[in-house]
Amino acid sequence: MAVPVPRIGRLPSGRRDAITDVAGVTVGHVTLDEGDVHTGVTVVRPHGGDPYLQRVPAGFTVLNGFGKSVGLMQVEELGVLETPIALTNTFAVPAVAAAQIRQCVAANPDCGRGLPTVNPLVFECNDGFLNDLQRMAVGEVDYQRAWSTASADFAQGSVGAGRGMTSFGLKGGIGSASRLAGAHTVGALVLANYGVRDNLVIAGHAVDPPSPSVPVEPEKGSIIILIATDAPLDARQLRRLSLRAGAGLARTGSVFGHGSGDIALAFSTAYTLPQRPGEPMPAVAMLHDALLDGLFQAVADSVEQAILHALWRATAFVGRDGHARPALADLLRDAPTDAFAPLTLIKPS
Repeated sequence: MAVPVPRIGRLPSGRRDAITDVAGVTVGHVTLDEGDVHTGVTVVRPHGGDPYLQRVPAGFTVLNGFGKSVGLMQVEELGVLETPIALTNTFAVPAVAAAQIRQCVAANPDCGRGLPTVNPLVFECNDGFLNDLQRMAVGEVDYQRAWSTASADFAQGSVGAGRGMTSFGLKGGIGSASRLAGAHTVGALVLANYGVRDNLVIAGHAVDPPSPSVPVEPEKGSIIILIATDAPLDARQLRRLSLRAGAGLARTGSVFGHGSGDIALAFSTAYTLPQRPGEPMPAVAMLHDALLDGLFQAVADSVEQAILHALWRATAFVGRDGHARPALADLLRDAPTDAFAPLTLIKPS
């Protein structure tokens, strides 16, 4: 019998248990899977309008900066998002950023002329173990397709940007979850490509590696964590929320290793900030700082849950040059279903 995904924490989930439980948020994927190409792009849209004209507040935390993302400097300075959030592989960042710029200019011909230039926002993880990065297979059309097909219901696991990702020596990928904190919803989406096999922890219980033990290798992966909420927060408060993503990440056994790019970004859909200076700024009553603890708990729990969803829903496959990654769900299929201590990975055949 297959081992069910353990549930993290006591807070209730939204209907989908996904980031799209935050109203207005949608997610789209394009997956490339042919020959030695196993990669893709995932797009998270904060709302259905034009994010360049109707910007949303955001803040982020760099837990470890071994990454090649585009757009974080301006987010730090202005505290807003101006494009959807794109996830892809390391070498595809320039192509996806160019796609975001072209998309914005097409919709707003005054961008970069009468109006400010747009700030593309692209995050990456290195999927080069399973994917031939040098093919640079992800193009602008793939971003556009992922954007146009974004919806509230979306696949998780070995899809989109997660197709070629690895976690804890196992197949990684895209995972998502949500938690309700009083009147507000918090949703998380992760691109999981991190972790050392011997450090894996599931729902608070260490996982025994198969025997003979897999050699311990240095941490060379990354994880991108996106947090959405409908709580009225400003950029400073959202940065505080993003920092708590590290609590959920650490619970799974991450130490934010030297070679891992671990970045968390949080945004709010409670209000938008106009691009055009002639439009009035919103008058929003922000949530009091003393009331943030419930959201902090929701962030930590939803991030940990999203990572488990990524691991459970990923599928095993053989990628570039015969490199293989087994799926966690396959290796745990003979484990007891009534307890998660201890869990032991069976050696893949």
